[in-house]
Parts: sequence; C-alpha cells; structure tokens
Amino acid sequence: MKSDLSTESRKSKEEKKVLRKQLKASHTLLKHEGVCTTPQPTKSLVIANGGLGNGVSREELTAVLQEMGEVEKLLMPPHKPYAFVTFRSEDGARKAHANLNGWKLQCGESSITLYLSYVDSVKCKEGASVPLPEGLALVEHFVSPEEEAQLLNVIDWSPTQGDVTAQKSLKHRRVKHYGFEFRYDINNVDKDKPLAAGLPDECVPILQRCVEQGHTNVLPDQLTVNQYESGQGIPPHVDTHSAFEDTILSLSLGAKTVMEFRHPDGRVAAVVLPERSLLVMKGESRYLWSHGITPRKVDMVPAEAPRADAPTEPGIQSNLTLSRRGTRTSFTFRKIRHEPCHCAFPSACDSQGAPSPSPGPSLPSCPADAARLEEEYVHRVYSTIASHFSDTRHTPWPRVCHFLSSLPSGSVLADVGCGNGKYLGVNADLVGCDRSTALVQICAARGYHAFVSDALSVPLRTASCDACISIAVIHHFSTAERRLAAVKELVRLLKPGGQALIYVWAFEQEYNKQKSKYLKQIFKEDHGEFSSTNLLSEKSQKSSGEKVSDLSCHLENSHKPSDMQGVSRVPDARLSVHTNRTAFTSQDLLVPWHLKGGKSTVPVFHRYYHVFQQGELEHLCAQVSGVKVKSSYHDQGNWCVVLHFSII
Repeated sequence: MKSDLSTESRKSKEEKKVLRKQLKASHTLLKHEGVCTTPQPTKSLVIANGGLGNGVSREELTAVLQEMGEVEKLLMPPHKPYAFVTFRSEDGARKAHANLNGWKLQCGESSITLYLSYVDSVKCKEGASVPLPEGLALVEHFVSPEEEAQLLNVIDWSPTQGDVTAQKSLKHRRVKHYGFEFRYDINNVDKDKPLAAGLPDECVPILQRCVEQGHTNVLPDQLTVNQYESGQGIPPHVDTHSAFEDTILSLSLGAKTVMEFRHPDGRVAAVVLPERSLLVMKGESRYLWSHGITPRKVDMVPAEAPRADAPTEPGIQSNLTLSRRGTRTSFTFRKIRHEPCHCAFPSACDSQGAPSPSPGPSLPSCPADAARLEEEYVHRVYSTIASHFSDTRHTPWPRVCHFLSSLPSGSVLADVGCGNGKYLGVNADLVGCDRSTALVQICAARGYHAFVSDALSVPLRTASCDACISIAVIHHFSTAERRLAAVKELVRLLKPGGQALIYVWAFEQEYNKQKSKYLKQIFKEDHGEFSSTNLLSEKSQKSSGEKVSDLSCHLENSHKPSDMQGVSRVPDARLSVHTNRTAFTSQDLLVPWHLKGGKSTVPVFHRYYHVFQQGELEHLCAQVSGVKVKSSYHDQGNWCVVLHFSII
C-alpha cells in the first residue's frame, strides 16, 4: 500500500509539473502570438513546441497525432514553434490533450516536449505573395534515376596528375569545370583558353533533350559541377553577362534543396529544387535576379500535395514540412558568349557599362594589407552604422556583468573596445575606449568616461589596471599576429595579479547540443516566398506562396571544411559573405549589417570577422608571457577566457 501511495504521489507531482508548463506555454502563446486558449474541450488544439520553427516536421507530428484520432487538419505556420490540429471529433482532441501533454517527441537527434491546449478557432495571418522571376521554369523528373546515377559516376573528385578539367576546393563547396574554367578571382571566363576536355559524353543526350523540348536553342559548351554537403551553400550572385549567353540550365542530382532568387528591389522567391529536376533560367531570371543557396542543414519546404477534399486556410501556406539536406551535386550548363551582351537590363550588365560583380577582398598577406582591410571593413563600417548599432546593443551579458561586479570597489578597470558603453554603467570604476569616434561620442552623451583609441595601442600606462575586458573586439583583427598583439596590449595594461576577460565570436554556434541565440533569432531576417504548394512548374511560373524563414535555428553541428589532399585551391583566397543567422562555413568572412531606419532601400555594409574555433583563444593567450588562463567557457556563441597575469 505504501508503495502504491508513493507511486501515486510521484505521478501527481509529474502531472502538476506538466500542468504548470502547459499553463506557461499558453501564457507565452497569448503574450507573443495572440493565440487564445480555452479550458473547455473543443475539436482544435494548439501544440506548443510542436512547430516547424523548432525542428518538428509535419510527418513526425502527424504520426503521433493520428494515434489519438482522425486528424481533419494540421496547420503548421512557417517559422513558428507551434502548430494547430483539428480532429474529426472532440473525442480525438480529448485523447490527445490527455495523453500528449508532456509527451517527448523524438525529432532526429533532438527530443521535443509537447504541451497542448484547447482553442476555439484557428486563425493565422495571411502571407504576402511574391511573383516569381519571369523566364524561370522548373522541370521535375527531367532525368531518370539511371541517368542520375550515370551522371554522378562521371565526376571523379579524386585528384589526378594532368587533370584535363579545372577542379577547385572552395570554402563552401567542391567545384569542377569542363569546357572552360570560370575564374572566381575575375568572375569571368578566359575564352581563349579552353580546357583540354570538353563536356562529358554522358551529358550529350541530356542536352539534346533540352533542345528538343525547347528549353534552349543551342548546345552549351561549358559545364560547372558543384557538390554541396549538408550545411553548405553558395552566396547570392548573377552569372556574369559578358561570360555566358542567355539560357542557363541546371540539373539537381542526389538531393533536393531550396534556391533563393532575389530581385534588386528586395523581393525574394524561394524555389524548391527536387532531385533529378532541371532549372531553366532565361531573360529576367537569368540577367536581373540573383540566385543562391543559404548554407543550412534543414529546409522548410511544401509537403506532398494535400487531398482534393482537404480543407485549406486562405492566404497561408499551411502544408509545409522540414526537409533535411543530403549531398547535392548540380550540373550547370552554359554557352560561352563571344560578343558583348545587349540584354534589356543595362543596370546589371557589365557589357553595357554596369560594373562586373566584384569579388570580395582577399585575406591579407602583409601588415599593410591587414590594416587596409580592417580600415575598410571594420573601422569605416562602425563609423557609419554607429547609431543603428547602438540601438541594438542595450543589454549587458550576465557573465560579463558578474565578472565586473566581482571586482573590489575602487579598482582601476578598462573596457578596451567599449562600443556604445553598455558595460560602463555596470561598474562605476570602468573607463572605456574604442576605435570608433561615433561610438565614443554616444558614450559621452550617456555620461560615461571613454576616449578614442586603437586596441593595439592604448594610451594608458603599463601595469595601471586591476582588470580589463575585451568584449567582441579581437575577432575583428585579420591576422593571427594582430590578434596576438591585441592580447599582449591588453595584458600590458594589467598590474601583477590583474585579470582580463576576453570574448570572441565562436565558429561553433551550437555547443553541447544547444544553439546560440544568434542562430535562433531568425524572425527579423529576410524570408523567401515559395512558388506554390506543388513547387514551381513550367506552366505556373507566377504562382504565389507563403513566407518561410531561413530555418537557421535548425542547423546541426557547424560544418568544418575538410582539407582535401591534392586538390588545388583558389590561389587568391577571397573572403566570402556570410548569410546571417546561419552556421559558419569558414573562419574568415564578411558579415552583413543591414542599416535600417528609413523607407528607402536598406543599405548593406560588410564587417570583417575571424571566428574562433574551440581552443584557439586559449592557445593564443598562452603565447603571452606571464599569462595563465584562469577559466574558459562558451557563452551564447562566444568563446571566453579569464586571464590572470603575474610577473615571471
């Protein structure tokens, strides 16, 4: 009897815990989403935590719901962490409410706990529609599984002596060129230097079919093969007008992905490219819209076509699910252009006076190059965005506050790279300095003590500080030598026994199976528009759809580029532009800042970053004489160390 009472008591505690969390979830939904729940049973439920926005796919959720009763409708709003289900009968809803509250749903490697509440009605905001680029067509099942296997077997990625193709290992994908090499350093083709090998023979019948079906009028003579592992992508770009003729054909093999098309006015259209499909770009879609693939491991895509009698929600793309990426290989066929381009889009045409797409800056090869890179891609940028940047930096990080608050009163403290001074108010003994005059002026307007200074040469006496902090500064230095110099300068300021706290951005934005806030904060990012529930087809090039997010928060462990032995690399390594709210694919990159504030076009500025891999910051600090790493930790996507300085 005692055992039975103990079990009953334990069950009661578990039930009370679930009830508390269910009520908390209901309050959160009401506060942030306007979703009203009701204590009275109905046929409809809202499922907190059971949405596309936190990694639950339609198939995974449907499977567990159908065990409770016949599901009439399952609505999963894009990029939201909740879903709505309506059962055919109230009994099914009652059973789900009773059995699935607190249920742990296994989604891949993650376990998601569901909390269900009744709702009287299901209402969702309507989504805006974006017309797809003119001239864009998608032909599904263009090649058979046998042809797909044959084409994939043609590509030999192993390095060979005297290779008659051009093979490169880029930071975010592998690439191979046939016929002519596309040079990424000049964004063009050397038309006088064809490669020894033309297009593979296996491609000929595929291209002849393209001509027969009217997708192109001429046979291409250039092929670029890109291979993308899960988590990899390609930055948005327009194929250089002067390099290639109008029509571009691209086969997707091995796995499907989502390609995003962007118009210069800001419109975004997301197109699902199934495996074995052919994408045809002509006219406006080829010349004006950029196209790219966001580096992530999970895409939000339309699910299978719903039943003809299935109820639908007007104005919302409700039939969405998640698709985990596999290894995708694209065959992109183009025809070399031998005459200037005379397209109808002169503003984007390099043959008609528009500047050709400029590649990003190179990694510095000498101190002068490093100083110039940082001046243009760090100092000038922060000078321009200072006010907007300050508006987004108002909450001090708790562990930095704890470090500052733990120091004795009356200590001499310095914040090297203080920004808008958000930490200067945490400890009255703190004085700040920053390279940006505009940010220092913001500090002064707030009544804080700050002065303009380079972090490599701080005008304070040696051994004058009891403690220093450097928060999100050292990752802006573009060489290992300059990053080391920044640490040495910080240590120079310390008295014997002094401490320093350093924060730098981490390559690993997911650590101990927890994603950083940077990956999770996707709601203010650009959202693509799907073409239609049933994807884009030749006959429906102007379908409309519902907004979807980058789903960056579903990225799994950050992909680290592998070192491929014997494969040539781009000789003049260029910095890639990072896609915001996604996992990093390289350590040295440019991060966009969208300067907002007006109704006109939003300008974009690029800031240089070197993101640190695990252990790199400790190794850097260990090179400074007299320094001991007192502690190190990962804090919301940052690697952090506390240093202790003593005289040897």
